[in-house]
Amino acid sequence: MRILFVVDGRSPIAQNWISYFLDRGDEVHLASTFEFTPSEKFASVRIIPVAFSQLKKSENLRINQRPRFGMIWGSSLVKFRTSLRRILSPLSIPGAARQLKEIITELKPDLVHAMRIPFEGFLAGQAMEDVDTIPLIISVWGNDFTLHAGATPWMSSYTKQTLARADGLHTDCNRDLRLSYKWGYSEVKPSLVAPGNGGIRTDLFYPPGDGMKSEQDIVINPRGVRSYIRNDTFFAAIPQILISQPKTRFVCPGMAGETEVEKWIDKFDIVQAVELLPNLPTQGMADLFRQATIAVSPSTHDGTPNTLLEAMACGCYPVAGDLDSIREWIEPGVNGSLVDPGDDLALAKAVSNALANHELRQKAAEINKLIIAERAEYQNSMTRAGEFYEKVSGEK
Repeated sequence: MRILFVVDGRSPIAQNWISYFLDRGDEVHLASTFEFTPSEKFASVRIIPVAFSQLKKSENLRINQRPRFGMIWGSSLVKFRTSLRRILSPLSIPGAARQLKEIITELKPDLVHAMRIPFEGFLAGQAMEDVDTIPLIISVWGNDFTLHAGATPWMSSYTKQTLARADGLHTDCNRDLRLSYKWGYSEVKPSLVAPGNGGIRTDLFYPPGDGMKSEQDIVINPRGVRSYIRNDTFFAAIPQILISQPKTRFVCPGMAGETEVEKWIDKFDIVQAVELLPNLPTQGMADLFRQATIAVSPSTHDGTPNTLLEAMACGCYPVAGDLDSIREWIEPGVNGSLVDPGDDLALAKAVSNALANHELRQKAAEINKLIIAERAEYQNSMTRAGEFYEKVSGEK
């Protein structure tokens, strides 16, 4: 199959998904909205900047640090940049769509897959608005609907146009599939609910063996600095956790050099308990999850976070924001805990209780291992994705 992906080529989520089709021998072409170093397996790679992506440093999202100005301003800059892109991005879509349409006309792919709605989905939807012979699949990631779709009138309009043009829809949770119908996707068209990155590679993410767990309890916050993650709640909860669990260590990949984070650490006088790390490669994250006792994700918007599934696969007890999408994976008090992401007292209580309850954590780990095997294992999920591609392309 000749497939054209429209993605941020730096994204580990996109890379994990696309690698399946590269490995099975499909002819894979890429239109990336950011510059990146591509695999030699791609048949072709084109760079199409959209929504001012050319102004952001071209780096791998997990392995490398963000630009220096991102370290200085932290989440405040993230929120400002997100707002600015929402307002100004309509100016960049038409020109980028013309470039993508030329590529599609040249390649004549069997299928085009745009991974996430803003802004790759917008780009593909506009480019293929009057191209009705080639099927278009759109992936919905995380907060495409709950945070972005209704943010501005033009975001709403582009979201509706994109879903109206889509021939197939991939969401990472059932909640977003339901929301897609409200935004104009037809219920009679094909859909797939599967992890955004294709699933968990259980040869990388697996429970710890004997002696692999740290002797000291480790709480990991793997979400980095994002506009929808309540890291203020997380750091405010740490002093309260230390009252009952004074030897606990808190590890935060993706937060090294973040001035805003360092201010919280100073404010709560917790420097001795917190370790800020740079973004880590996949293997590094897997190793860290295996050492950790608890994984915390205080998000206000989310679909199915890949880090949540990775943590569950590695035996971490998950404590996350109480969202409908997360309830698809976690039954509170059974295989994890859900809290108001803005309530530091509730977060501290949930973490402290889990640290003190070995039996709860052990039972949760057993349940989560089965959940990952049944619903999120990579090869099974991607086999379903391949079948989904065949179905969508066959209906055109």
